[in-house]
Amino acid sequence: MADKAPLTDSKQTRDPQAPKGRPTPKRSEAQSQRRSVANTSSSRKDAAKRQREERRAQLERQRQALAGGDERFLPVRDKGPVRKFARDTIDSRFNVAEFFLPMAVVILVLSMVRVGSLQTIALLLWLVVIVLIVLDSLFTGLRLKKRLAERFPDQNRRGAVAYALMRSLQMRRLRLPKPQVKRGERP
Repeated sequence: MADKAPLTDSKQTRDPQAPKGRPTPKRSEAQSQRRSVANTSSSRKDAAKRQREERRAQLERQRQALAGGDERFLPVRDKGPVRKFARDTIDSRFNVAEFFLPMAVVILVLSMVRVGSLQTIALLLWLVVIVLIVLDSLFTGLRLKKRLAERFPDQNRRGAVAYALMRSLQMRRLRLPKPQVKRGERP
């Protein structure tokens, strides 16, 4: 058999006795380097703290804008004349969907009563409420789409109808941004 050379790792380790190519720093230099690294970490902490405070202030401005309707600080999804018109259109009328939660509570209470006729009435009420919500949403969506096309022919109207219909599902008192028009007013 022939002598085989020992297999060597492709990764060679450095000889511990070999010089490292630079002088060992003095203790005072090493300590000052450690202090400067510690200072950068504290400045990083300060920067993160400032960033958190700025973010908190921005969220507070957005919250106040949602409560007051200030267009400058509204979130992107609520900005623009198209979205404002859609909001005002929904807020100016009664929507069946905004009364869904109170009606759902009444229907649930009726369905829990152990009287067969009341449970049947509750089941029929569910059906009537759902059909009314669907029909009201269809008519509102079609009417709003037509009005948006007339009023804003050159602007991006994408998503405005869905935005308005989602708003109509919320009770008027809980809507954000707060309603700016009264019921019955023209937007």
